Amino acid sequence: MKLVRSAVIAAVALSTASFSLSAQKAGVSEKIDFTAVGAPIAKAPADPEISAALKQVSVDRIKANISHLVDFNNRTTISSTDTDLKPGTGVLAAAEWIKSQFESYSKDCGGCLQVQYDEFIEQPQAGFNNSKPRIIKPTPLRNVYAILKGTDPVASKRMYLVTGHYDTRETDVMNTHDPAPGANDDSSGTAVSMEAARILSKYKFPATIVFVTVAGEEQGLNGSGHLAKLAKEKGWQLEGVLNNDIVGGDTTPGDTLQSKTRIRVFSQGLLPSAPIEQIRAALNIGAENETPSRQLAREVMDVDRTYLATAAPKPLRTSMELRLDRFLRGGDHRSFSEQGFAAVRFTEWRENFDHQHQHVRTENGKEYGDLLKFDDFNYIGQVARLNMAVLGTLAKSPGIPQNVRVVTSNLDNDTILTWEPPVSAAATPSYQIVWRETSATDWQYSVDAAKFPGTAPNSVRLPVSKDNVFFGVRACAGSFCSQAVAPVPGR
Repeated sequence: MKLVRSAVIAAVALSTASFSLSAQKAGVSEKIDFTAVGAPIAKAPADPEISAALKQVSVDRIKANISHLVDFNNRTTISSTDTDLKPGTGVLAAAEWIKSQFESYSKDCGGCLQVQYDEFIEQPQAGFNNSKPRIIKPTPLRNVYAILKGTDPVASKRMYLVTGHYDTRETDVMNTHDPAPGANDDSSGTAVSMEAARILSKYKFPATIVFVTVAGEEQGLNGSGHLAKLAKEKGWQLEGVLNNDIVGGDTTPGDTLQSKTRIRVFSQGLLPSAPIEQIRAALNIGAENETPSRQLAREVMDVDRTYLATAAPKPLRTSMELRLDRFLRGGDHRSFSEQGFAAVRFTEWRENFDHQHQHVRTENGKEYGDLLKFDDFNYIGQVARLNMAVLGTLAKSPGIPQNVRVVTSNLDNDTILTWEPPVSAAATPSYQIVWRETSATDWQYSVDAAKFPGTAPNSVRLPVSKDNVFFGVRACAGSFCSQAVAPVPGR
């Protein structure tokens, strides 16, 4: 990502230089306002504590956890109603084991984790997209989660959540007995959440981190849907959700197009369920990519630059995908997005669909099935480190600014931004203004808000045209900054 950013900045500089030469000959000014103010985005300094935590990620433990999950044979959600399963198999046995692992992590940190089930009965449901129903009778579901309570009485109200789904399926989503190992989809994401819990529970953070594994994803996002609604009903100040689904770095012999140095980050643009007036207002100013989830994705890219984009022996570079998910597929981040929470999905660069949702078999010399042998545990370890770095950074940040506005009452080439402090900051934060050209995906420039104070508290007046760039406001505690918040027009 650093190389990509450098290339973008170099291209901009080259374009500006070419324009400058022509402008000099024509006798006009070559200065561009958005490059004359502030500085190109640079990676933040690494936090020693977060760096130390990342070094503790154990590839062997990740492999052992995934292997144990595979041993439950078939973790189809509806197997919770079966009475003829072999002992130690099925989705409920898997849930009990995951809970026991979270409890062991809590024991190691002196009881620092609140470990519990989110249990409920999913009622029979209609099919979707003209498909057959996937839950045909009342079915017990268990989400398993562990809460690492923040140490600051105010900041601890803010929460950041990491999740993966531990249920699996084979070709027939209703088959509860034949092997459905799910080594990649989604034992890999479950292992990320578990390893993050094991390591980050050794540290203390001002804000709260929640480590989750959900059921019911393959039956229709049931587990995450229930947990997201529960978070909404309980008033959780949930500022970021990281969903890991299919992050195993599939290793198929002969596939030369897979990348082990890239991870895709999917996020929700405009919510179709948002009020039509809100959608129209966003489209009117081209803000369809300024949603909370897209801003969280940009924060992931920012953290990646600091900790993993140039890591040895292999980097891990995030690729921001400007769509909710892949074609014909869905994931648990959608459940949280639909409840108004910022959420993203991590997925490996190139999926092999012979190793997903397949009956385990060999046909004409080709192996089908989501088997352990196709996982790349070093890659999963890198994904775990990225999640941990994002969680640690956000949990040490002051939280997101509120009610960010861009003043549109004046026809001029300045930009006036106003905002209110985060709702649960441990101390008075500083603020950073970031911006990018309207054709760019990621932030390009930044400036300390204190350098361009406005006439009111928590405001700036920048000599940059609001028509040519997208702005964001970040709250910072030292080098720990929140994801940016895009301003909405105000008078």
